[in-house]
Amino acid sequence: MSQPSGFAPGPLSPAGDPVYTLREGRSPLMVSMPHVGTRLPADIAARLTPVARTLADTDWHLPLVYDFLVALDATILVATHSRLVIDLNRPPTNENLYPGQDTTGLIPVDTFRKESVYAGPLPDDAEVSRRIDQYWRPYHGAITAQLARLRTLHPTVVLWDAHSIASELPRFFEGRLTDLNFGTARGASCDPAMTEAILAAVRSQTRYSWVLNGRFTGGYITRQYGAPKDGIHAIQLEMSQIIYMNETEPFALREDLAADLRPLLQACLGAAVRWAGGSTRGSPT
Repeated sequence: MSQPSGFAPGPLSPAGDPVYTLREGRSPLMVSMPHVGTRLPADIAARLTPVARTLADTDWHLPLVYDFLVALDATILVATHSRLVIDLNRPPTNENLYPGQDTTGLIPVDTFRKESVYAGPLPDDAEVSRRIDQYWRPYHGAITAQLARLRTLHPTVVLWDAHSIASELPRFFEGRLTDLNFGTARGASCDPAMTEAILAAVRSQTRYSWVLNGRFTGGYITRQYGAPKDGIHAIQLEMSQIIYMNETEPFALREDLAADLRPLLQACLGAAVRWAGGSTRGSPT
């Protein structure tokens, strides 16, 4: 598979596929897309149930929805393999990020609709460890390295963790999900002033519903790397997929809907870049 222009392949998986693609930008913005991958190693694919192989739980089409990021000179990290291989937004120790609520794990064994992922035996501890080493550690190593690089260029940087999810999933929430779900680990992962800068454009429109730190308050990436005192400010956006795509197979992008959504997303990310550029919090290391 050819790489998008400006993107370089990351380390290779055992099958010879890159585990991520990366564009190194020079603005204070980094965008992570950990759940957009659709690749399945042959040995794993052969063990999955037919419904799992549809990859319905993918964060579909986000690189296309965020196609303006290069114009912002953002650093963009895009996972290539399915979250069924390993969930890059979970801790390697697999503890539940939302205690008391139902979630899927580091190595998902059921889908968002409680359907079995594996037709036979589940991955054992040795296989889980291999997947962590082969997929999880390289992706998180890239986040760490890129944030460190950007901190040599800017006193303040923004990590935007981009996600999307089906609009109706009774396992996780009642009714239809809010369109735009911003998460800042309940204010711990970024300066509230940055959150307010981002939300200014959201507050000024009425088409899309939104919430801050509602059902989704930020996953492992937001919580792990958001360090405001060190000049790193992380925020997650979980979008309801109904606002930009068809939610039934083959999960096609609705370009008419995406075209309406992009200006708002661009306004939000542009505000984050301007806020970071005007901030004097922290100093390059």
